[in-house]
Amino acid sequence: MDYVYASRISSLQPSAIREILKVTADPSVISFAAGNPSPEAFPSRELAELAAGLFASGAASALQYGVSEGYAPLREITAARLREKFGIGSPDDDLIIVSGGQQGVELTAKVLLNEGDTVVCEEPSFIGALNAFRSYGVKLAGVPCGERGMDMDALAQRLSAEPRPKLIYTIPTFQNPTGATMPAERRRLLVELAARFDVPLLEDDPYRELRYEGEDAPALKSLDTGGRVIYCGSFSKVIAPGIRLGYICAPKGLMQKLIVAKQVSDVHSNLFFQALVCEYIKRYDIDAHIGQIRSLYRRKRDLMASLLHKQFSFTLPQGGLFIWAELPQGLDGFEYCRRAAAKKVAAVPGASFLTDERAASRAIRLNFSLPSFGQIEQGCALLGEALCEYMG
Repeated sequence: MDYVYASRISSLQPSAIREILKVTADPSVISFAAGNPSPEAFPSRELAELAAGLFASGAASALQYGVSEGYAPLREITAARLREKFGIGSPDDDLIIVSGGQQGVELTAKVLLNEGDTVVCEEPSFIGALNAFRSYGVKLAGVPCGERGMDMDALAQRLSAEPRPKLIYTIPTFQNPTGATMPAERRRLLVELAARFDVPLLEDDPYRELRYEGEDAPALKSLDTGGRVIYCGSFSKVIAPGIRLGYICAPKGLMQKLIVAKQVSDVHSNLFFQALVCEYIKRYDIDAHIGQIRSLYRRKRDLMASLLHKQFSFTLPQGGLFIWAELPQGLDGFEYCRRAAAKKVAAVPGASFLTDERAASRAIRLNFSLPSFGQIEQGCALLGEALCEYMG
């Protein structure tokens, strides 16, 4: 049978990152492509003990259906931690648990966007979010993202030029893919611009706690006094990605629509893992655990940077999982990644993160959290070989 596809899906292309991950199933391939945390960072022993305890004490409730808003104790402990550590959340806000940060972005798009609407976003930006927006038939309006995050002058011009944009999307802290962090004064200006032009602001913040140096910048949500910022976070980078748990903090009125949208997506997020994560936060020192992750990733970042600096141009990120490297003028990121893949090193071409999928880029995104120290050394040497051969 020849299927006729819905217009909202027929033009979507597979995520370049997901496709590259198929190649990295080969154990001989060194992957700098994914945004995966290191298995060394998973609290596997503690989770195993807690899981055994849940089963021993009767896991029937954790294996049943749950409410769409999420496991109440986990919602409470997450909201309290966000409020106390980062000043996120107000009496007018609510928090729900979602199936990873990606679902938080997609649900926001489902609730707020109609076909033909405009989403203003960083250029380059996270491919998962871009595809979520594309699936609703919207126009993507890119704003340049440099070392200090989204360019506010360009954003103001874009907001003035666009006919009432429906959403601003940003990853202000250790941006994916560039690793850039928006300074505090620029964050305040961003919130002010959103208020001036009366546009909701989606703050995607999965990397906030993975800072290796420098001072924390306030979450946009903590600066919000008008109920305009929708905050999306995740447990993937600080506990484990396979549990598929994230959270949205947003005004209560909007939250009711997000809950309805979630009900038709997956009913509720994995209840057993919600209970497991809740027990982990209660019984263990999650901040100490995150401190260990930071130490590990800082050393991996520094090793990769030391090996790349002679041949690639990049700014050392203060945190996160990625180095955004640029090739010499005249070279193409897709072609370079093809050549690197032939040497069994996987990287992601920068064009994958652009609003215009046909545009070219001489950048590549490299992940340092997943590979071992030995793989970083070997892989960077092979990247250098591929670059020398490409340059002739």
